[in-house]
Amino acid sequence: MDSNLGYYDIVIVGGGIIGLSTAMAMQARFPGRSLAVLEKEPGVALHQTGRNSGVIHSGIYYRPGSHKATLCVEGARLLYAFCRDHGVPCERCGKLIVATTGGELPRLEALYERGRANGIPGLEMIPPGRVREIEPHAHAVGALYSPETGITDYRLVAEAMAADITKAGGRILLSCAVAGIDRDGAGHRIETRRGAVRCRFLVNCAGLQADRVAAMTGADTDVLLLPFRGEYFTLKKGCRLVRNLIYPVPDPRFPFLGVHFTRKINGEYEAGPNAVLAFAREGYRVRDVCWQDLAAMARHPAFWKMAWRYWNVQAYELYRSLSRRAFLAALKKLVPELEDRDIDRGGSGVRAQVVTSDGRLADDFIIAKSPCALNVLNAPSPAATASIAIGRHIADLAERHVC
Repeated sequence: MDSNLGYYDIVIVGGGIIGLSTAMAMQARFPGRSLAVLEKEPGVALHQTGRNSGVIHSGIYYRPGSHKATLCVEGARLLYAFCRDHGVPCERCGKLIVATTGGELPRLEALYERGRANGIPGLEMIPPGRVREIEPHAHAVGALYSPETGITDYRLVAEAMAADITKAGGRILLSCAVAGIDRDGAGHRIETRRGAVRCRFLVNCAGLQADRVAAMTGADTDVLLLPFRGEYFTLKKGCRLVRNLIYPVPDPRFPFLGVHFTRKINGEYEAGPNAVLAFAREGYRVRDVCWQDLAAMARHPAFWKMAWRYWNVQAYELYRSLSRRAFLAALKKLVPELEDRDIDRGGSGVRAQVVTSDGRLADDFIIAKSPCALNVLNAPSPAATASIAIGRHIADLAERHVC
């Protein structure tokens, strides 16, 4: 074990795409400052980033003027450029958001207006005939077409970012789970599994553990971070019912996008995800249970308010998680010809989602300040798309607040 891992001007906690993009932005903003990224796993991007569906979102869904809207639109532009410059595969393949009933058309129109307000180029409301030209097997009474939506592999993006960080003189310290943080003069002393790290300024990008790290820094916040598992099916190789991306009109009661079809950059196809409350922060399987995580949920009053507010939605999500037939029925609303023989069980991911004090699921990115530190507390989708823009935004905040 290393007893002392050194002193750095800037330490980033978390080696996912937000931590890595923040590290790049901090190196660009503060040249000559020493920097290290602490990652608790033996490699980067092994949780939310590495289990991402790979979609580059255009910014349709998000409230105009919100961080999600502005940073997603700018982030998509920067991400396409990063992929091009670093040889990371990506493609603007386009996406359909389909209304399957007439009752969904007003919500589809509202999404179109929101997308236009966010400045997304090329958005079109299209009729069923045009839908069949783009996705011959999709069922729709109308659709919103977004040609700027694309796909990539976010693990490859993160690995390219990590290479840039080390090339610029930064260090990425793996297997460095944070066990405690204490004030150390004008900065922090961070205890990890490998030893101690000292720094002048800290940025917490710890994802599923961000609230716990924030508490260690002395952040004046009492947020509840909940893990929502998203489970996927894959389309078998012989299935030719989907070309690119087919999404439903999202349920306004819940800030997730609903099960959908995604072509991945490697040519495979995924169907999902659902959004079921996980019983562990890294609970990628139904049987994964962490009693510490469950106890932390149960002790927080916001959890019970959330449970009451969304009980019916979460009951359905759990049912769909356990029932292959129910999952297939949801997919058949988008592609009626899909059959059970066309799908196999796929992987899963866990999304970190902050719950507000009144039991609502926070609908924007949340970054909180604590002494000599910034804490990224809520960065769900489209955080991967927006990652480079988020990193630059954090560097802006650090320039104003760095000790």
